[in-house]
Amino acid sequence: MTPTTPLDERIDHALVGAAVGDALGGPVEGYTPEQIVERHGGRVHGVVGPWNGDTWRTARPIAPYHKGDGHVTDDTLMTHALVRVYGAVRDHLDAYAVAEHLVPDLMTTPRWIPELEAEALPLQRIFLAEKWLVARLHYGHADPREAGVGNIVNCGAAMYMAPVGLVNAANPAGAYAEALDVAGAHQSSYGREAAAVFAAGVAAACAPDADPDSVVAACLALAKDGTRAAIETVCEVAARYKDFESALRPLREAVAPYDTVGPDYRTPSLDARRPSRIRSIEELPIALGMLVVSGGDYRHAVLGSVNYGRDCDSIATMAGALAGALGSEVPRDWAKTVGEASRLDLHAPAVTLTRVAAEIFARDLSRRRAHESAFAQLGGARCSD
Repeated sequence: MTPTTPLDERIDHALVGAAVGDALGGPVEGYTPEQIVERHGGRVHGVVGPWNGDTWRTARPIAPYHKGDGHVTDDTLMTHALVRVYGAVRDHLDAYAVAEHLVPDLMTTPRWIPELEAEALPLQRIFLAEKWLVARLHYGHADPREAGVGNIVNCGAAMYMAPVGLVNAANPAGAYAEALDVAGAHQSSYGREAAAVFAAGVAAACAPDADPDSVVAACLALAKDGTRAAIETVCEVAARYKDFESALRPLREAVAPYDTVGPDYRTPSLDARRPSRIRSIEELPIALGMLVVSGGDYRHAVLGSVNYGRDCDSIATMAGALAGALGSEVPRDWAKTVGEASRLDLHAPAVTLTRVAAEIFARDLSRRRAHESAFAQLGGARCSD
């Protein structure tokens, strides 16, 4: 978290940090802090095994996934898929890039899926809100810019938007606009808004002098409606705490009025995940809150997110990306364990995205200079005198 941390290291910390946070949070997803303590004999401090032990295949038939033991979940699978889209397009993305590149990637190329312990199409692991992409764009031929309308409103798009923030490093407004377009193919309402704000936060974290407060300020400057209100409320509460243990309950109480899921995560309320201008997803405000509580320290932010429970794999994914983009290093033992257990090179996507980010910046610079030249020839400069 120093001004001298170069962009390539920030991109690496952010993407590796997101994957490690995802893997740590996966096995305790859906439970409360109290249940986590009871199951594990205390707080989680690293990689743990499946909640249901060896019965993970049948304990929850709707989700027969091996969560735990260092396995990443669909958050990371989708993040890496979006990096591959950037690698193919090598420029800014929009909703059409999702239809033309991301959807075929999910449908046609078998990859190692850690939670299935087998090679499979990513489509066979991603959950219902992400399968919507394939149903609407490939089979339904919906306009990509509007395809997200009708999907459940959750963190499905936000959870993999870190790459958008990284290619727009230090340009939160640019990241917000790009992510809003990309996420339109997947989500609507406050789910789409959260995706854009998360990307903006990651971009803000890449600024040389960034800290948790400047990241939150950048998010608040762009966020709209309930998303803005939830972030502001949660981060005001977070500023009173320096350790995640004491912050767990206050942060949940702060976000509860905006969260539609309700107190029982596995039994959502009747109006859960429906469009609204006054509601927010829970994951992004809590991730930002944990970033504030931790002072930007990766380990502290991620462990706070994991032990919060509920949708903690996505919360830890976001907190990990934000802390990593600030320059905070991911514990090497965690990264090594997750990479080996998931059979993934966690650093390779960062190498790709670093190169693409440099190419995009060069194109942006050329486009901006061409615009400046044309504007000057039109006498536009005189209009501002």
